[in-house]
Amino acid sequence: MKQNIGTVNALIRITGGLTLLAWSTAKMSWEKPSGQQLIWSMVGAMKVAEGMTRYCPMTDMLGLDQK
Repeated sequence: MKQNIGTVNALIRITGGLTLLAWSTAKMSWEKPSGQQLIWSMVGAMKVAEGMTRYCPMTDMLGLDQK
């Protein structure tokens, strides 16, 4: 698997993913967990993983190389 996103893009994905993950898990602790918060948690975790590996499957599928 080759890297297909740049460093700045990866840092933005990590920051946004951690923010989304923190928000959704905090919201789950305040109120009864729903499927929506779980989905947002998974999206945030996915963005963190994309930033750490610098690989985005959607970018690869569309044939875009942002590196």
